[in-house]
Amino acid sequence: MNKPVLRLYGLIVVLFGVLVAFTSRWTVFEAEALRENELNRRQLLQEQKIRRGTIRAADGTVLARAVPLVGDTFGRRYPTRELFAHAIGYSYTTLGRSGLERSRNAELTGERTELASAFESLLGRSDRGYDVRTTLNAEAQQAAVDALRASGHKGALVALDVETGGVLVMASDPSYDPNGLDDRRTFAQLNRDEANAPLVNRATQNGYPPGSTMKVVTAAAALDSGRYQPDSRVNGVNGKPISGVPLNNFGSRDFGDVDLTFALTNSVNTVWAEVGERLGRGTMQRYMERFGFYAEPPMDYPDQQMSASGVRKRGDLAPMTNDAVDVGRVAIGQGDLFATPLQMATVAQTIGNGGARLEPHIMAKSVDADGRTVEEVEAEKAEQVISRQTARDLTAMMKQVVREGTGTAAALEGVDVAGKTGTAELNDSGLNQPWFMAFTPEVAVAVTLERFQGGTGGVDAAPIAKRVLQALGQ
Repeated sequence: MNKPVLRLYGLIVVLFGVLVAFTSRWTVFEAEALRENELNRRQLLQEQKIRRGTIRAADGTVLARAVPLVGDTFGRRYPTRELFAHAIGYSYTTLGRSGLERSRNAELTGERTELASAFESLLGRSDRGYDVRTTLNAEAQQAAVDALRASGHKGALVALDVETGGVLVMASDPSYDPNGLDDRRTFAQLNRDEANAPLVNRATQNGYPPGSTMKVVTAAAALDSGRYQPDSRVNGVNGKPISGVPLNNFGSRDFGDVDLTFALTNSVNTVWAEVGERLGRGTMQRYMERFGFYAEPPMDYPDQQMSASGVRKRGDLAPMTNDAVDVGRVAIGQGDLFATPLQMATVAQTIGNGGARLEPHIMAKSVDADGRTVEEVEAEKAEQVISRQTARDLTAMMKQVVREGTGTAAALEGVDVAGKTGTAELNDSGLNQPWFMAFTPEVAVAVTLERFQGGTGGVDAAPIAKRVLQALGQ
């Protein structure tokens, strides 16, 4: 056989191999990524002929349902309008999907094998997706939205089931009406509204300085490391040098030697900043990661709509081991630290659950057209963050915050609420980011309000959390 023929044969083999590789890439290895690509409208057009499953709240309230369109196609309607817009999202051929509509698309379209689809066609059944029952509580969601709007400030709130990780409330205000969102002018107008950013889910996407709520994470690391006890004493003098720069307590209050319980109850900055420095960068990094910082939340929600919490430098996550990170100020929720309400609700859930962090989830179960449960979501443990003893000690300290400290506005009659206020100071003119996080034996909650002139966690955020806890039967 002559050389030209061999070279031609080799070229054909190579080209055939390339063809097989690229075909395998899109049909096997990256098939799911191709289906989920926002630019791929073929999947959306095909799914228009499927009667998409109904999404319901935990009490059966319809949050999204299919409606017939022209011919054999279906559209989508959202009866609760703005109330659950961020949690449920939208599904439109022209826009794609967001929220639970995207993350649980497989269930909602009744994704099944080709053989099963063919079998159903022979039986005369039309394509129909599975219904999705969520963990969301309609009454508490309404209470959260009403309270956020009444504050007069943009904000967000997340409430989680302490023992299962189920998302009970996911509220972000301002919101939007997902009905008719496929009108390009409507969507463009919402997208251009940079001042209010109604399409952004502030509960999962926006990171804010968490202020003194971060002291709970610092306290957890301090107690769990064995280096501190609730009665360990640290000096709370005002103006203490932290990373070489004087740090003041809120209101420039001066304290002497106080124990850690007192320091958390009264939110003494200089105590917790010193504790953070003594623990060191490595220990703080380790416990922050255990609580879920520095990673996208493991929730059934689109990755594109969730942000990782942590220290950020020039927009990028910076590990605590970076010399440019002020570990003392991060320990009190400042120093370029940003956290989402979902992250801080997860911190509260973890402590309330004996130190075990659970993976948050919005779907409770999927149900077929005959009412049979197809899939049920079980509580899934992400990590044992701190020991049960540490969780008990920290819970007792946080209960003091609500009984007689900065969080008394969240106290509930007959219910032991463990909580922590936070007031992140954004500038020297009194512009603050108020926070409150808390938990009962059943529910964990975190709420924040954006850029509040003179606002504080105890006065402005804690009452909002209280209203939601009451709506959840606490």
